[in-house]
Amino acid sequence: MDIIEFFQHSAGKWFSQRTCQDLAAVKSVAGTTDLWLDALSSEDPEAIALCQEYRIDPAEALGGVRIRWENKPIDPEPKQSGSTILVAIANGSQPTEGRLLRKSATADELPTPSRYMIGSDDVVTFIAESEHLYEEERIWYASDNLRLRTHVVKRSDGFSLASFYSEIRMGGTPKPA
Repeated sequence: MDIIEFFQHSAGKWFSQRTCQDLAAVKSVAGTTDLWLDALSSEDPEAIALCQEYRIDPAEALGGVRIRWENKPIDPEPKQSGSTILVAIANGSQPTEGRLLRKSATADELPTPSRYMIGSDDVVTFIAESEHLYEEERIWYASDNLRLRTHVVKRSDGFSLASFYSEIRMGGTPKPA
């Protein structure tokens, strides 16, 4: 699998159940979220615009994904919604590694530089790393309509968060590779 096949396979509406553990505060939070994922071609205007924001030639883009979400919190967590666009940039001729451009609709500035890797087991790993932050997300499929995800955030101020998600496809089907 390459990153574009992963984005295409992820397309559709998903129901996500999550458990988050704030490791420093020894506090757990659970909740559910509806996710909508749309694969984007490298010629999509949003993909081109994001490349231009990062000052990267849009011809280097492989494609991307638009992610929208709306959580259904369990008290006392407030309800939230948002969207993010991811665009993959190839790492030379290596189809399983590259840079990841990311823009959230709620953030005004460009985020921490990110990269992706796809293992021989088709587990996709996204890593964002800076002097003050390490963030790692791993996603894999148990079946076509069930995917699992872990997310770890560590900051230099001592904050650590570990999350586990199980996601069930509720609508749409993966596009053929």
